[in-house]
Amino acid sequence: MSLDPALVCALTRSVLPTGLGVAARDPTVMPDDVDKTEAAALAQAVDHRKCEFHAGRSAARAAMTSLSVAIQSVEMAADRSPVWPAGITGSISHSKTACVAAVGMSADWAGIGVDLEEATPLDPLSVAVVCTRAERVWLGLQPASERGLMAKLIFSAKEATYKAQYNVSGRLFGFEVLELEIDRSDNRFKAYFRCDQGPFAAGTVLHGSYAHAVGLLVTGVAIRHSDLQAPNS
Repeated sequence: MSLDPALVCALTRSVLPTGLGVAARDPTVMPDDVDKTEAAALAQAVDHRKCEFHAGRSAARAAMTSLSVAIQSVEMAADRSPVWPAGITGSISHSKTACVAAVGMSADWAGIGVDLEEATPLDPLSVAVVCTRAERVWLGLQPASERGLMAKLIFSAKEATYKAQYNVSGRLFGFEVLELEIDRSDNRFKAYFRCDQGPFAAGTVLHGSYAHAVGLLVTGVAIRHSDLQAPNS
């Protein structure tokens, strides 16, 4: 059962700074505003994948509208990442029950990352792949009943951080490159680079937030241009 897009939109806004355009769609329903230019990339895809893809692009266009930006196509690059129109940067994410897009003006934002995940435990076999040793130690300190969900949170936060930094660095890398510190008291996290990645030197920290509600985990990271020159903290 899909979640109310208005609720998904509100949750996503709660994990991102003000000044961004955010919109959500139902990932199980083909939107009315399918863009033929975008559709070409999914010509051979199965129906549910087409719904997810076009719902994300529809959300992206609605998010542009909320910023009073002219609606433009968001095509797909060879690496499957969105190709944002000139002057815009953003992020799209979908789960089985929700789909959301967040956009901002590239003059203000160097990168944006959002991630939606079902609030279910991470597969135990994936924990060693996703989590560093320090993160696994932290997981061991959490209530036993919550460790699987917290591992999924680490996964989601790393996904959001990766999306945000990719627009800046263009670097592909694995989960082990980032190490998280999660503050459950205020639903925030810090993501540290453990090695150099383009303009991000080892030790660089990016800040993010998360929300957990209605069976969904939502994580968000937004990088201002000034963050790239600011001292790490």
